[in-house]
Amino acid sequence: MEHDEKLARFRQVHLNPFNKQLGPWQHEKGAGKEALEVASEEALPELPPGEPEFRCPERVMDLGLSEDHFARPVGLFLASDIQQLRQAIQECKQVILELPEHSEKQKDAVVRLIHLRLKLQELKDPNEDEPNIRVLLEHRFYKEKSKSVKQTCDKCHTVIWGLIQTWYTCTGCYYRCHSKCLNLISKPCVRSKVSHQAEYELNICPEAGLDSQDYRCAECRAPISLRGVPSEARQCDYTGQYYCSHCHWNDLAVIPARVVHNWDFEPRKVSRGSMRYLALMVSRPVLRLREINPLLFNYVEELVEIRLRQDILLMKPYFITCREAMAARLLLQLQDRQHFVENDEMYSVQDLLDAHTGRLGCSLAETHTLFAKHIKLDCERCQAKGFVCELCREGDVLFPFDSHTSVCADCSAVFHRDCYYDNSTTCPRCARLTLRKQSLFQEPGPDVDA
Repeated sequence: MEHDEKLARFRQVHLNPFNKQLGPWQHEKGAGKEALEVASEEALPELPPGEPEFRCPERVMDLGLSEDHFARPVGLFLASDIQQLRQAIQECKQVILELPEHSEKQKDAVVRLIHLRLKLQELKDPNEDEPNIRVLLEHRFYKEKSKSVKQTCDKCHTVIWGLIQTWYTCTGCYYRCHSKCLNLISKPCVRSKVSHQAEYELNICPEAGLDSQDYRCAECRAPISLRGVPSEARQCDYTGQYYCSHCHWNDLAVIPARVVHNWDFEPRKVSRGSMRYLALMVSRPVLRLREINPLLFNYVEELVEIRLRQDILLMKPYFITCREAMAARLLLQLQDRQHFVENDEMYSVQDLLDAHTGRLGCSLAETHTLFAKHIKLDCERCQAKGFVCELCREGDVLFPFDSHTSVCADCSAVFHRDCYYDNSTTCPRCARLTLRKQSLFQEPGPDVDA
């Protein structure tokens, strides 16, 4: 108990800044150093001999009262409305400019500025309960749930902060915009154009001149000029028309007209609407190459390799009448290119792109090998549908997709190519079918009349 009383008196004298007993000598301005020491010695308790003496200087323990402990903590924002947040942002900017560059305090101030801006954006666009589906101008907008992907609004051309903003994406043309920009959209969905008019512009950059557009954007009708005043005129290489900077973002795309006429796959600048249209049309088989440019097959080696497409078309009748092939769904090997098993005339831009890079030739070779293996080796029913050359009477079984065979155009009989072209007579099967038809249509004899 005696030790505790001594320790309490010691703390009261030396460590308590609110001690009233030291008031008179603290407030006297004329008191010197000697008076201070005397007052301190008088206030000290008498310690018994043998105990250590605690002598503390004038500032023995700093309680931190010189620091601003009542200042606003970092990251705490007391602003509750937009006006106060804007004022705080301006003050934070000024502080950043006054602080030394690349210092820790400047970095902390930048972080504080970012938080202030996000808070301001949150107040401008609160995360209210928006509907999940919105239909507008044939767009079918779905509310996005991704918060980490950085996107750009196609309407106001600003960044979409998915963490604090609500935004939508059209499932047809992938048009993206803020929820607050939905009612301002004036561009219809490109998917509707693809559904109603699925065809390409096959003239290379059909430019008509800026005066034919009345010096206005071909899409939003904003005033434009080649000098950039009031807005820069940007030409779309697909349509040949001019657009403003809001409708033409200098996106690059392969032009179908340049591909079918010049076999040119270099991407060129197109408008936003043309880019979406070409992206939706890239896999649609709408190009009849033999009608548009028949000489292209004579000069492009990649197109010659696609002759396997005709063989696959000849294999289709075998698979349709084969239970094993239908159960294995062999025709679904070409599910990305179903037009390959329907005709050999239609091509898509994606087919030509893959032919140019060599992927289409490799894919067709693998599919051709798989189909031929099923018909010739794996399936007995398909083997029984083979042909024997009736001109040379050899024992090997022939199929119409073999490289050394020829097919009669009238009866679809299969012969060796050398036998078919060397024999000057008519097709034996055609001759039998003709005789059979004649015998069926002959006039009935007298026995039948009786």
